[in-house]
This record gives sequence, structure tokens and C-alpha cells, in this order.
Amino acid sequence: MAITSTQTNDAGPVQRAVGAYISTGTAAAFDITCGFKPRYVRIVNETSGDVIEWYEGMADSEGYKRVAAGTGAMVTTHGIIPLDNGFTVGLDTDINVTSEQLSWIAMG
Repeated sequence: MAITSTQTNDAGPVQRAVGAYISTGTAAAFDITCGFKPRYVRIVNETSGDVIEWYEGMADSEGYKRVAAGTGAMVTTHGIIPLDNGFTVGLDTDINVTSEQLSWIAMG
């Protein structure tokens, strides 16, 4: 049995930002500015309980989504896109919904 493992440990401090977002306009992808390029992002739709997570190594616009009903799946479109100073929240119809509260955490 062969095992391949890799790990990266940061010597410096971890950057972390948290926030909330709600919009009453037409649902659309939007950017969050946190001041650094995240290595991990978690977004929770507080209204529905649905969650999407993206971590370094995933492709842009991907994410692992769990809906409140208990099912989970990898999404390859409309997920999370890391940016140099934040991230884009895609137009996933379970997560990004008009007038529903989103809470997020990003770590770099």
C-alpha cells in the first residue's frame, strides 16, 4: 500500500476575516473584499442552513456544498472563486438567494 501525503505549514500568522451579507436585489454573483487571497472559505446561508466550502487546491468556481436536507456534493460551477484580495460568491441557487442572510469566514 502506497501513501502519498503533502503538507504546508505557514511560518507567519494566519489571516482571517468573517462577515455577513444580505441583498434584496436580484440574485447575482458578488465579490467580498477581505484584504488577502484566501486559502479557505466557508459560506453559510443562515436562512436555509445550506453551506458551501472552498479550499486551496480546488479549481476556481468549485466548492463542496451541503444542503440542510443532509446531502452533499462537489459543485464545479457557481461556487467560490478566490481573488487576490478576497473572493467571489457564485450564483449557486441554494447558497446565494435574494433576501437570505449569508455568513462567511475566509482564512489565508
